[in-house]
Amino acid sequence: MSQKIAVIVIHGLGKQHEDFATIFSDNLHNTFTTVSGMKNPELCIEIRPVWWASVFAEREEELKRKLVGAPYNLRYEELREFMIHYLADAVAYQPLRDGGEQNYDAVHHTISKQLNRISIEVGPDTPLCVVSHSLGSVIASNYFYDLQNAKEKTKIIDPSSPLERGETLSLFYTCGTTLPLWSLRYTSFDHPIQVPSKDFLTMHPNIAGEWINFYDKDDVLGFPLKSIHPEYDKIVKEDRDVNVGTIIDRWTPLCHNGYLHSNKVIRPIAEGLHKIWQQINGL
Repeated sequence: MSQKIAVIVIHGLGKQHEDFATIFSDNLHNTFTTVSGMKNPELCIEIRPVWWASVFAEREEELKRKLVGAPYNLRYEELREFMIHYLADAVAYQPLRDGGEQNYDAVHHTISKQLNRISIEVGPDTPLCVVSHSLGSVIASNYFYDLQNAKEKTKIIDPSSPLERGETLSLFYTCGTTLPLWSLRYTSFDHPIQVPSKDFLTMHPNIAGEWINFYDKDDVLGFPLKSIHPEYDKIVKEDRDVNVGTIIDRWTPLCHNGYLHSNKVIRPIAEGLHKIWQQINGL
């Protein structure tokens, strides 16, 4: 039996549902079949969604109920709901300086749970691919940065699993990322996560892996990464300009939600997965 590749999908801002990655997963399987010629892609890739919105969903709905409806009856209710779910996610995720219960840790635990499940199902040495959208790219970057730089402080479910320790990270695909905006929090944003991880390169020195960042010029929330700092220029293989979205919104900022539905994004991911699957299995 061949070694599978693990894939986690991390959603972005907004009101997200538990099944947010279902269509993307189906399309990725189908495209992997087209790219590889293999009829059973589920034997090669194991896909798991990371639904971190569950951490904030109930509280955001309660906040909307308290502020928007009676007795205030604020106008533009749908737009306010949109803003609550978009802005509140970004605000609530920030780590607290005074300690206590951390949303930051709770969100990261949703990643830990899925990595643990994959580790149990397909093996602790499984190469890992991360696909992230919008704020999800910030979350993914923070999570793996913590693993790569402060492992003793990072809570993971099974510390004996290289996959859960982030050591098998080999592919990273960021879509419509807001990560450059977070660079303003630091005087120098010069320490990107290593993709592939140093541990993966030690185990597989002949497998390059890749970090590709997809952005749409019409997406006001998505940005290139290589120009942030020379260190990002070294690590990020490519900032790829893509036109995503539907016929109606592909020329507007609403295209921000179109990345994980676009073949211009899905096919390069499938190609990257197929390449590393072949390399890891000596084909």
